[in-house]
Amino acid sequence: MGILNRMKTVLKSNVNSALDSVEDTEKMLNQTVLDMQQQLAKAKQQVAVSIADEKRLERQYKENQVQTDSWMEKAKLAVQKGNDELAKAALARKTEYESLASEYKTQWDAQKASVEKLKASLRELERKIDEARRQKDLLIARNKRAKAQKAIHQTMSGMSTNAGAFDTFERMKNKVDDEEAKAEAAEEMATSGEASLDKEFAELEKSSVDDDLASLKAQMSGTDAKPDAKPDSELAALKGEVKKEGDA
Repeated sequence: MGILNRMKTVLKSNVNSALDSVEDTEKMLNQTVLDMQQQLAKAKQQVAVSIADEKRLERQYKENQVQTDSWMEKAKLAVQKGNDELAKAALARKTEYESLASEYKTQWDAQKASVEKLKASLRELERKIDEARRQKDLLIARNKRAKAQKAIHQTMSGMSTNAGAFDTFERMKNKVDDEEAKAEAAEEMATSGEASLDKEFAELEKSSVDDDLASLKAQMSGTDAKPDAKPDSELAALKGEVKKEGDA
């Protein structure tokens, strides 16, 4: 028996757990409030029926009480007329109605007490339903916030515990850094080759310029020598002319 009870408990627990996992809090709250309102409507109908029964018992009590009083008046009239037999018959009918009135009065009092309790229960039910209706939206908002917080914490926890994702990210970062370094090296190599060629051509151009400079200097040197000879010849000619004038 102990094992069977434990198995029943385990099965019940599993079923409840499964139900909890598929249960939608918002839908359940809306449905619960709807069920409460339906129960309230039924309770109002039951209270209305009880009130109607109370009114019926009250009416029957009063009718029998009226009959009781009426037959008492008839008994008095018979006595006044000296008809004792008729007075006795009236008193007998009066007793019957009086007994019925008493029974209806007892039933009426009990029904009134029951109706008062039902009214009190109905007011309490209405209060609880009003409170549930007011709390429903608040509970739905709290549930949504709790789910969002849970999802955020689970995501953060998964990220902190999932080292592989961060390792992959770091590895990809290193790979990108390596590719960038290779690209820079290739660019540098290409630039270095072009610089070497530029240097060689610069050397050639420099040699040509040096030759041109030397040639220019030679030309300029030759040009400078000829103008220097002209003043000497002019001076000699001038001296010759002076000498001739002296001899004359």
